[in-house]
Amino acid sequence: MKKLTTLLLALTLALSLAACGGDPKATPTPDAGNTTPVTDVTPNGETVLTGVEDGVLTVAMECAYAPYNWTQADDSNGAVPIANNPGSYANGYDVTIAKKIAEANGWELEIMALDWEGLSPALSAGTVDMVIAGQSMTADRMAVVDMAGPYFYASIVCVTKVDSPLSEAAGISQLTGTCTAQTGTVWYDTCLPQIDGAELMPASETAPAMVMAVESGTVDFICTDLPTAMGACATYPDLVILDFTGTEDNFSVSEEEINIGLSVRKGNTTLLEAANKVLADMTEEDFNTLMNEAISVQPEI
Repeated sequence: MKKLTTLLLALTLALSLAACGGDPKATPTPDAGNTTPVTDVTPNGETVLTGVEDGVLTVAMECAYAPYNWTQADDSNGAVPIANNPGSYANGYDVTIAKKIAEANGWELEIMALDWEGLSPALSAGTVDMVIAGQSMTADRMAVVDMAGPYFYASIVCVTKVDSPLSEAAGISQLTGTCTAQTGTVWYDTCLPQIDGAELMPASETAPAMVMAVESGTVDFICTDLPTAMGACATYPDLVILDFTGTEDNFSVSEEEINIGLSVRKGNTTLLEAANKVLADMTEEDFNTLMNEAISVQPEI
C-alpha cells in the first residue's frame, strides 16, 4: 500500500511540475509592465506591427525640405543623427515634432533620409515607423496610409523674383509665364493647373530644386506653401512671396490640402493615437512659433 501511495504521489507531482513548466514552445506571456502592444489588428483582421517594439521610433523625411526638414553637418540647434547617412544630422520643424512624440512616449528617435516619392512606400513596407515630411492630408494619400494631425496649417502661395512684373500680381488670374512646383504635391497637381495664363513646366524633384528654378530664372514663378516660401526668401532676398489668401482670386483648395499631417502604416493605431495625443496639446500658435524658430536657424536652401 505504501508503494502504491508513493507511486501515486510521484505521478501527481510530475503532472504538477509539467503543468507549471508549460510548453517550452509556447509564446511567452507579455511583460505586464510593457504598455506598448507588439501589434495592432485592423478591422479586416490584418496584423500590423507597431514598429516601436524595440523602443525606437524610426521617422522618415527628405532631410532636404527646409524649413520642414534639412541636413546639416553637426548636432547644433538640437539636430538628430541621420541613421542612413553617417556623419550627417537632420533638423527642422519636422524633427522638432518627431522629438516631441518620441519623448512623450519614452522612445528613442531615429531619423531616416528618403526621397519624397519613397516615403509612403517605405512606410507601407514597414521599413520606417512614421513619416513626418510636410505632407498634405489628401484623400489619395490617406487611402494608402493613416495620418495624424494636422501638425501645421499651411496656406498656399507663389514665389517670384522681386524685380519681376509678376511681383505686383494681386491674384492668380494675373499670373503668366512659366511655372513649376515639387513633384507629388497639391501645388503641382491641383494649384498650378488653375492658372489659365501660365505654362506648366516639368515638376521639380525636390523643394530645393523648385526654389532654384525660380531663383535661377528657369521659371517665372513657383507654387508652394507659406513656410517653404518663407524659407526660400530667407535664403534668397531677391525672391518675394505672392500670398492671395483672403481674396476671391486665389487657389481653390480644400482644408485637407492645406492641412499638414504625419503618416503611419495603415492600421497602426498605436502610433496614430500616440501622435494625435501629443498634437492635441498644441495650438496653431504653438505650431507657428516652432516653424518660425526653424526658419531662423535653417541653412541656405
